[in-house]
Amino acid sequence: MKKLYALRGATQCLNTIEDIGEQTARLYDELLTQNKLVDDGKFADDDIVSLIFSVTRDLDAANPAAALRRSGRGQNLALFVVQEAETAGALERTIRILIHCYLEEGSIPRHVYRNGAEILRPDRSPSGAPSGAPDSSCTPVISPQHPARRCPRCGD
Repeated sequence: MKKLYALRGATQCLNTIEDIGEQTARLYDELLTQNKLVDDGKFADDDIVSLIFSVTRDLDAANPAAALRRSGRGQNLALFVVQEAETAGALERTIRILIHCYLEEGSIPRHVYRNGAEILRPDRSPSGAPSGAPDSSCTPVISPQHPARRCPRCGD
């Protein structure tokens, strides 16, 4: 029997059409894979009810919902995007996602924070460590509030 769950995740990205598209797709793919929402190598969209994205004000090059659709994902899903509330010291260049989906009852939802967003919820990253392997998409997190912060995955 299946039960309704909510999956959360976040990623940081550069303010470019390409990176917003790539990081949104990677986050979506990892959330679905980690939560076994894959059937015969295809994503089980029938078990997904809706996706809500929020983006920080500094990400205005692309809409993550439109980027997800352009990637061929979520074609028949309800997608919605809002601007994240501005908060002093908040993590910049961040896309957050909330996926409402059906999983087997008793499942333990796996949330994904990647590409610098692990700092938002270290309790939901293994041992507080970043998720995923280092790759060329790592970007340092530098802001006036956090001038010395580096990419938690690759150290650059």
